Order: sequence, then C-alpha cells, then structure tokens
Amino acid sequence: MRRAENLSHHEQLRLDYLYKNYYYLNDKEKRELAYLRQKAKGNVHESNSRPVADYADSEEGISSSDPIDNVQTDSSGLLPKYPERPSRSRRQKKTKQISSAAVVDQPQPAPKKRRKIRIKRILLWLGIFLLLVLGGMIAMFIKGYTTASAGNSNVTDVEHFDGQDSSDGVNILILGTDGRVGEQSTETRTDSIMVLNVGNKDHKIKLVSFMRDTLIHVDGASNIYADPSQEDYYDQKLNVAYTFGEQENHQGADFVRQVLKDHFDIDIKYYALVDFQTFATAIDTLFPNGVSMDAKFSTINGEAVTEVEVPDDLNMKDGVVPNQIIKVGKQQMDGRTLLNYARFRKDDEGDFGRTRRQQEVLTAIFQQVKDPTKLFTGAEALGKVFALTSTNVPSSFLLFNSFSLLLSSRNGVERLTIPENGDWVDTYDMYGGQGLLIDFEAYKERLHQMGLR
Repeated sequence: MRRAENLSHHEQLRLDYLYKNYYYLNDKEKRELAYLRQKAKGNVHESNSRPVADYADSEEGISSSDPIDNVQTDSSGLLPKYPERPSRSRRQKKTKQISSAAVVDQPQPAPKKRRKIRIKRILLWLGIFLLLVLGGMIAMFIKGYTTASAGNSNVTDVEHFDGQDSSDGVNILILGTDGRVGEQSTETRTDSIMVLNVGNKDHKIKLVSFMRDTLIHVDGASNIYADPSQEDYYDQKLNVAYTFGEQENHQGADFVRQVLKDHFDIDIKYYALVDFQTFATAIDTLFPNGVSMDAKFSTINGEAVTEVEVPDDLNMKDGVVPNQIIKVGKQQMDGRTLLNYARFRKDDEGDFGRTRRQQEVLTAIFQQVKDPTKLFTGAEALGKVFALTSTNVPSSFLLFNSFSLLLSSRNGVERLTIPENGDWVDTYDMYGGQGLLIDFEAYKERLHQMGLR
C-alpha cells in the first residue's frame, strides 16, 4: 500500500499490518485500525481531542466499547506513540561514526605479510625456472659430450696439473697447439698461450696473451747460467715449454704453468689444451651461422692489402696444406676460417699481429655468446669441447658458472699482450732463432694491477 501523506513511517507500517490481519484483530486493534484510516484521510488533527473510540463508531463492523488500555499516546492523546524513524542524514552520520570506530578499533591488515608471500611465490617460480634451464643445459652438455665421444679416437686424457688458487678469481691456462692429424703431442708446440681470468671481483673477463717467441730460462735445457743478468741466460722460446713437458711423461700443460710461475709469478688453477679440430668444432656448434668478425691485417712488405692467403690446415691432403683467401672487413666466419684468421702471421706485424688477432677472436666469441639462446647450444658446444679437449676444468665448473660468465662478458673483456708491441729487445735463442727479450719485473707489476697475481 502506498504511504499516505498524513501518516508517519511507522504509522503506515502499522496500518498495513492491521489491514493484512483484519480478521484476527481484537477490539483494541480494530479501534487502532479505524483511527489510522481516518488519519490517513486527513480527518484527524493534533488539536483534535476526540477519543480514539469515537472513530471506531464510524467504521462498519468495528466495535468501540472498550477504551485503548496501557497505550502510550502522542501529544494529542489520540494516537499510540510510535518510535520515530531517524532522518537519513542522522543515519548516515551514525553509520560513518560506526565505520570510523570500526576502522580505528579493527586491527589493520599487514601488507608486509602479503608482500612477503608474493615475493616468496616469485622466488619459487624463479627457482623452478632456473632449475629447468640448468637441467636443459646439463642435457645439452651430455648430448654434446656423447656425440663427440662416440667412436672418436681424438678423445684426450687429462694430464697431471698442479693447479694453484689465485688471489682474485680463477686463472685458466689456454694452450692452442699446432698439432695436426697424425702428429704426436711430443712433436707439437703452442701457437697460443693465454691465461683467462673469470669470477673476479671486477665482474669482467680478463685475458692475457703471452707471445710465443718470448725468451725464457728453462732449468736443464738452457745454458748453464746461475745469474739472470748474464748474457744468454734467457735462451729458450716460451712455446717450447709445452714440448719439453710432453717429453717428460706428458706433462706439457703443467710445465707451461711452472714456467709462467717462475717468470711472471702468476698462479693458475686449470688448463685447457685446444687443437685445430677442437676449436673449429666448438665454433661451428656454438655459432651455426658463424662469428661476426671485422678482419684486419697489417701491411705486407709495406703495402696495404684487401685480402690475404692463409694456410688452411684442416683441409690438408697427403701432407699438402692448401690456402684460403680471407678478405679485409666485416664478415661471418665459420670455425675453419676463424682458425685460419687467428693463426695468420705473414703480415708486417708478425707474431704480434697473430697474438692480437687471437685476442680479437676470443673477445668476439665472449661478446656474441651473450645471447640467452646460446645457453643451450653453448652447453652442447662445451660438451663436445670437453670430450675432445685435454683439460682439468670440472664439468660442474663450466655448467654452474655459465651465468656468471655471461654476465661478466657484458662488461667487456680486459686484454693485455705480453710483451706489448715494440716493448722488447730483439735477440736470439740458443738455436739462432729470433726471440724477444722483455722486462719481467715490469710485467709482473702489470699483472698485479690487473688482479691476476
């Protein structure tokens, strides 16, 4: 029923109730009904002192014999006093007060706990992701190792190596030999002698190249001099150290380590011995599309060149080594071409130019391996290299340090060539071959500044 204008909210509710329950009303309720109906019609005024019972007489079928007992009336004395409905504004104000009190009294939720839970969830998923990546790398490493090992007679053994910890990071001796198919290790020499420093506090990859013609003193092989200041004390080339060691129970790598320790006071933990074929295989596995290089050569007989002919040892047939043409400038190099580029020394820079190109090649490899997709192909390449390379580097070291190596490579490669270009005295070894006499104390200091000793 629509509310009458003359009735309050509670009066209207009461009227509706009485209408719906008309047949169950007692006399008192019937009189109340009659009164409310009249008030709804506007027939009742506050100043009207007419008793409620009189209104019942005008309603059909409603008796007015009994007065309304024990009923509180309003100021007119005519209508039962109903509770007032609070105004909307008062209700809103009260609700706000209650809400404010609840907010004050109710303990606030701890956002840090929710944040902590969220961080834990993120770390959990990150941990799962890293485990999956590591598992994939291990699987690819095993695949590469198995593929290279199956039926391959070139799989090499680990030599004795008395590795020593360095003061900052890990020093790894990398020896590139000029070994060819059919040659014994006792017949080979080291084309490249490098020390790679990783895991240092500078978070950089550091690379030191030692020129192979640097003159050294080897006890038992050099002239019998006790004083380094004596003429011809340094009379052996550095690249023969590996050969001497191989002739002494196949300990060429450790012999090179000891020579570097004696002359430069540098400690080396691990070694890796890489020959021509192993290098090319690793590059082709890691970079199926080749390595981006900007090929540079010095002058030849004082004239600038646009291309050079380099020996192509991997394509040797019947003892004959063909040549490959490499142009100057930017290009993609596969493993074989990259090897030939790094070994070339027939320009006017000679062995120094070859050493420089070897550093350029390794720097390009480190910089281009930063691609995350190389994690898996790189792991496969490492597996192949590990199977074909004589090294004491643990496989766990290669796998668990892959991420740090990638991060370090982003910071660039710090390089040093010993000796630097022109920082030597030309002289001869005991066999009449031209060698380089250098200031060992000065380069000890340089190595110390780099953090390698």
